[in-house]
Amino acid sequence: MRIEDLPTPALLLDLDVLERNLQRMARRAHTLGVALRPHVKTHKCIEVAERQREIGAAGITVSTLYEAAVFAKHAFFDQTWAFPVIPSRLSELGALCREARLGVTVDSMTAVESLVEADVTAPVWLKVDCGYQRAGVDPAGSLPLAIAEAIVGAPGLEFAGILSHSGDAYSARSAAEIRAVAETERHTMTTLATTLEEAGMQVPGVSVGSTPSMSQVAHLSGVTEVRPGNYAFYDRVQASLGACTYADCAVTVLASVVSSQPGASHCVIDAGALALSKDRGPAEDPPSMGEIYLDYGEGRLRPEARLVELSQEHGIVNRTFPRGTRLRILPNHSCLTVAQFDTYWVTSADLVVDRWRIWSGREDLESLPRD
Repeated sequence: MRIEDLPTPALLLDLDVLERNLQRMARRAHTLGVALRPHVKTHKCIEVAERQREIGAAGITVSTLYEAAVFAKHAFFDQTWAFPVIPSRLSELGALCREARLGVTVDSMTAVESLVEADVTAPVWLKVDCGYQRAGVDPAGSLPLAIAEAIVGAPGLEFAGILSHSGDAYSARSAAEIRAVAETERHTMTTLATTLEEAGMQVPGVSVGSTPSMSQVAHLSGVTEVRPGNYAFYDRVQASLGACTYADCAVTVLASVVSSQPGASHCVIDAGALALSKDRGPAEDPPSMGEIYLDYGEGRLRPEARLVELSQEHGIVNRTFPRGTRLRILPNHSCLTVAQFDTYWVTSADLVVDRWRIWSGREDLESLPRD
């Protein structure tokens, strides 16, 4: 099948661009002397994760217990759940930890106590806030040592180390600012590791990273592993940050013009918020809900056309195209776009070469499909 024959809206995954992205980050991690534990929340796809593992990934990172269960059933037994432990999911967590080596994340004493009460056996990472101000303990306070000691002293728990996420790199305005965020994270984490070790704690792991920080960080001395995820696909936000070019974006949405009225200054496509999400992307005026390729192979965007508004199933383009025109859209945020679809149409050049399942879900793990 050719791309032009697909029903729309369709989520396209360029196999050749994907491979190039995976290889580049594997080399980057090797050069920086750290293990690569990719975050699979971006792709939620067994085939992509298998390729990451083939070229050297040291386990995976997940964001939900559903992802953890799916990947464990497909023989990914070394995982980190990089999300604060959810109190209402402790029984499911305990069962998963008996199935795979699933590292869990805490940033409070009550979270540690809840793991003990639920009889969970698992490696435990201490989440540290390095400036993002989302979750994690203050590295300068007394809490990190107290929580680490509580983990070490708890039955069934193993102190895996300290973990952070440089999400504030997404707010940077230049490569220099991204490098500064990455260095702040590295310095904060390695300083805390030294403080804990001087207090008598062993700190096996120092886990950091994001895709933009990995694109610019100068060195990672003292860090043991990185957990970028978006690098597999990239997107418009990453391109705006300088982490990639438009030619490096592996995921696009193919859409059709469904309405183009005489005398109008816009047209309507069949890709709305339930295909592209409502992530507004880079801060700009006027805002764009998605760019449109002029030539995908060359990584060239249309300078005169973009998506300016999304409703549930409608997308509004700020110029007219004839009804039936196919448009290839670069999403603002590939992770959220992927989560809107059930499968990828895997492509190479103009051909569709495969179809891969996207494992997105949140239901009770007892109802998880077996294949």
